[in-house]
Amino acid sequence: MFSANTETKRVEIPSSVLDDLCSRFILHIPSEERDNAIRVCFQIELAHWFYLDFCMQNTPGAPHCGIRDFAKAVFHHCPFLLPHGEDVQKVLEQWKEYKMGVPTYGAIILDESLESVLLVQGYLAKSGWGFPKGKVNEDEAPHDCAVREVLEETGFDIKNRICKDRYIEQKITDQLVRLYIIPGVSKDTKFNPKTRKEIRNIEWFPIEKLPCHRNDMTPKSKLGLAPNRFFMAIPFMRPLREWISRLKGESDSDEDLANSRTTPSKPLDNIRSKLRYITGTDPLPGESWTKYKQQKTPGHLSQNDLNQKCVLKGSGKKGQDSSCVKKGACEKEFSNQQ
Repeated sequence: MFSANTETKRVEIPSSVLDDLCSRFILHIPSEERDNAIRVCFQIELAHWFYLDFCMQNTPGAPHCGIRDFAKAVFHHCPFLLPHGEDVQKVLEQWKEYKMGVPTYGAIILDESLESVLLVQGYLAKSGWGFPKGKVNEDEAPHDCAVREVLEETGFDIKNRICKDRYIEQKITDQLVRLYIIPGVSKDTKFNPKTRKEIRNIEWFPIEKLPCHRNDMTPKSKLGLAPNRFFMAIPFMRPLREWISRLKGESDSDEDLANSRTTPSKPLDNIRSKLRYITGTDPLPGESWTKYKQQKTPGHLSQNDLNQKCVLKGSGKKGQDSSCVKKGACEKEFSNQQ
């Protein structure tokens, strides 16, 4: 009964389209991967994106469908992909579980005042707001994944801004999510997603107006948006605020930095000055940033330096207390020069 029901609901994608998609994304992969249903599902996902981006607009009558219906259509069109007669629904469930175990990496992009953060909204109408991020590829380094995903989703290249040791890491529903903190980005920056039909909107949000837990009604009163619209960002907001508070607090106490200027410095000036040192866009006092970086290569870091990496971790569980907050290696480089 269930099987018959599923058959009648299967979407009707033209055979010519399925032939083209299978030849592009599935038939050419190594046989050992083609014999693995989970690996095939990843290729089907690529084919699905291509179908939505190009095939639908070029094929009159091609139906819009989600990944599950699309995968069922592909497996039905190419039964040899399941040589042992595996149940399609079960394979898709196993693939979903496997995907949840794949780590995701991205970035928390902050403006120059550290008062606003950049969030992206998915393409679907009901999509909430979150940080640009995505799943890591096989043999891809975490920071490289973050750079790639942020570039794809925002068009902004963080390659020369990222610090490998400055991130917030959470485990959400058994999936590792690590977001690298990228401070000091101008609000005048033009963002433009490089992927099609994945990101609908990109906007700056005041950090003080974003929720720290799911019952925090601040965004409802300040932005007119329910807190659940930010459910993917919520686990990171408290440790992010702690990181910003620590950085601002250190800026306020940087008497040496203020005294080195000809005129008294405002707190915001101190923050911006410190950010230039952190991000490597301004020379350190008495020597160039390049020279200093050469002196502080990984091979020359002391054990104390290694112990001071900015790694903020949490479990991502409901009611979680603030994450462990440590002074970051990137920030420490500046502090050591005071």
